[in-house]
Amino acid sequence: MRIAIASDHAAVDLKATLREYLIEAGHEVADLGPETTDRVDYPDYGYKLASVVADGTVQFGVALCGSGIGISIAVNRDPACRCALVGEPLSAALAREHNDANVIAMGARLTGEDMAKACLDAFLSTEFGGGRHAGRVEKLSNPSF
Repeated sequence: MRIAIASDHAAVDLKATLREYLIEAGHEVADLGPETTDRVDYPDYGYKLASVVADGTVQFGVALCGSGIGISIAVNRDPACRCALVGEPLSAALAREHNDANVIAMGARLTGEDMAKACLDAFLSTEFGGGRHAGRVEKLSNPSF
């Protein structure tokens, strides 16, 4: 799979760990930065990640910041992205199965490396269930209010 990964300064170390984990698993990974722990703004990297997911350059995205909250909000500004903030594997699997999430977000200050890897594994190995969920997912990108 083609996967993009991005973070803010608080999650650079987790990003590096997960990038290598994904590469070792045979995925093609686009690291969108940053490369150092110098202060950056998570919206900039969330928007960058959303762009490559939305245009189809990659199949999935991994968004990381200190809590995972800010970057997930930034990614979700793009109507083509369905970014789910998760902290354990069941939520990661359900995000794919029920919501057809195409971006997973995690907080580096809240999620350890082993748990983050388990979440990634669950996310990437789960297919969208379709069926009764399909109409709901369609509404996420095309609201009727």
